[in-house]
Amino acid sequence: MAKVRVRNTNELIEGEDNVRSFLDKQGVLYEHWNPAKLPERLQENFELSAEDKQEILSTFDAEIRDLAGRRGYKTWDIVVLSESTPNIEELLKKFEQIHTHTEDEVRAITAGEGIFIIRGDEATGYFDVILTAGDVISVPEGSVHFFTLTESKKVVAVRLFIETEGWIAHPYEDPTFVK
Repeated sequence: MAKVRVRNTNELIEGEDNVRSFLDKQGVLYEHWNPAKLPERLQENFELSAEDKQEILSTFDAEIRDLAGRRGYKTWDIVVLSESTPNIEELLKKFEQIHTHTEDEVRAITAGEGIFIIRGDEATGYFDVILTAGDVISVPEGSVHFFTLTESKKVVAVRLFIETEGWIAHPYEDPTFVK
């Protein structure tokens, strides 16, 4: 279940309803899908074949299509990141730059963990959303953010896009941001 840590106060927000309420006030969509729907062999598997990825998409087809229909997403895929991902450290350095997009950035975590660092409203500042299996988040277009991994360095996620080519990151300079 997701947790939120507000950076400027170190407040930790836990519990699905509390997390959803906080994120809703920041304009961030949060939902929860049932990760136990996946066959056990895919629940903590970070070395997936094309067939495995398709099975994950098929397992969550109803949830994906529901979300896509409500939010206008047209295409989706699976991303897998782990210690066995070639050049993982370089990839993470690229991810760990604050940026914006011209469409939502959406992740539905099916295994492992990830963190979105998002700039909230002026009173809130930056906050971390720590995501685990079943957590679904949509960071709205134009929001300053980045995605990274927890210390476990393992995640499998469904990504949804409006543009069929996927989104493009636009770097954002913020002298107040501290990693």
